[in-house]
Amino acid sequence: MEGKSEELLAFSVRVFTLQEEQHMETPKEVQVHGEVQVQEEMSTHQQLSLSREGGAEQELTLLISPGEQAQQLTVQDVNRALLFRFTVSKEMDCCQVGGQSFLVTMGNQSLLLQFKTTTDMKSFKRLLKRGDDPETGKCCTEGDQRRNKDAEGGQTRLPRTEDGPAQGYQFHSCLSQHQNLLQDSSRITTYQRFMLLNERDFRDKVVLDVSCGSGILSFFAVQAGATRVFAVESNPMAKYTKILVQNNGLSEQIQVLEGKLEEVSCPDMVDIIVSEPMGYMLLNLKLMENFLHVRKWLKPNGLMFPSYGDIHLAPFSDEQLYFEHYERASFWQQRSFYGVNLSALHSATVDEFFRQPIVDSLDVQILMARSVKHCINFMEAKEKDLQRMEIPFVFTLMQSGLIHGLAFWFDVAYTGSKSTVWLSTAPTEPLTRWYQVRCLLQTPLFIKLGQTLSGRVLLTANNRQSYDINITAIVDQSGFRSGNVLDLSNPFFSKFGFANAKVEHTLPLQEVDIEETETDKCIGQL
Repeated sequence: MEGKSEELLAFSVRVFTLQEEQHMETPKEVQVHGEVQVQEEMSTHQQLSLSREGGAEQELTLLISPGEQAQQLTVQDVNRALLFRFTVSKEMDCCQVGGQSFLVTMGNQSLLLQFKTTTDMKSFKRLLKRGDDPETGKCCTEGDQRRNKDAEGGQTRLPRTEDGPAQGYQFHSCLSQHQNLLQDSSRITTYQRFMLLNERDFRDKVVLDVSCGSGILSFFAVQAGATRVFAVESNPMAKYTKILVQNNGLSEQIQVLEGKLEEVSCPDMVDIIVSEPMGYMLLNLKLMENFLHVRKWLKPNGLMFPSYGDIHLAPFSDEQLYFEHYERASFWQQRSFYGVNLSALHSATVDEFFRQPIVDSLDVQILMARSVKHCINFMEAKEKDLQRMEIPFVFTLMQSGLIHGLAFWFDVAYTGSKSTVWLSTAPTEPLTRWYQVRCLLQTPLFIKLGQTLSGRVLLTANNRQSYDINITAIVDQSGFRSGNVLDLSNPFFSKFGFANAKVEHTLPLQEVDIEETETDKCIGQL
């Protein structure tokens, strides 16, 4: 129910507060040498609870108003008495919960706003996103870098601001996104299987789960025998993680550390670090930097899962993709668009589209040579090593034709004491939520069977939580050269590739050591 005036917009809502409560455990009786004694130490632990504001059936009024500097959210009861007031700012965390609820967190106070209809909730969200303050408006985006850790799994586009998408408060349907991740049964089953197979590595150990999300890896670590797990997650998702931990009776074993990674402090050194820090082309979202950053809390001879990763690249030929990408700019060829000549911008638009890496699934038959790989050892690499990576390549062509660009995918290894488990995103393997990534050359290169294509790929970290990709390539025998500069933070998601793929059918991890990949074997048969 929405009412409008010159300054105020009102919604009828039910309001719940999310509260942390400290509980003191009573002294316990213990038996020592047959005698019952009472422990004098008393321990405390935190619990989360939801409480309804305004009585069991009373609906409250939520007002949204511009305010002097920014929008204000005000909750009143039926007598118009003030219950809560928030000023919309960059310090506020917001999260859609289901279809009719919205979670607002400011400092230690959190309100769950339950709207009467989905339409009301969407209207409120739209108004809040719009905002009157230009600085606040810039923060109101449709994603969050952390919760999209693989919201990449749901193909959610990331906000691209100069300060990076982690700045300011964000809108994100955190529970729905994590539901997508948890419903990826092959991936979840294999992570659990890996930990249980390497139980001796986890037994009686202290584990750090980086960017834990729902905390599923923390639960698996406890199942594998870990005595203590520190799970790092920022709000508002951290509050839901605490609820899961509490509801599963694991508050003694799993401690959720709320806050951004750079702001939290691990209470103890750990034996193992677990995470899922992979983005498109392994490095997108720069989650890998966080993974390496927390190594400062790892004990000597500690373990990291994943342990290392390989970035693969290979030349491909796909004339249809090349011209489809070029045709995307055909709109700007119009010379009489409502009487306006747009053609002067056609060339600039083509350049812009060609700067977009293409995320989709590809047929291994389009690859023209065996892949070259660049290995990153997560136990040894430093954060600064990820700021600039140069990958030289020399490909010997296994067929003649036009090379339209380079295809990229990655493998990561989970190296335990008993078994090594690989996750591969190669085009020869069942499709994963990371797909493959293709980068087009500005101009295709003709090359003959047996000739060599050499050059380099330069990956440079940018301020958009991603990388700039600089490709240079030359056909050694003819001297023809081409290249391109692309922005990994602004990918193009190919409808054709996704139309033939189902994200939920993710590759089961494989307990194999890969010397020659299946992709290389298939290319060798071309």
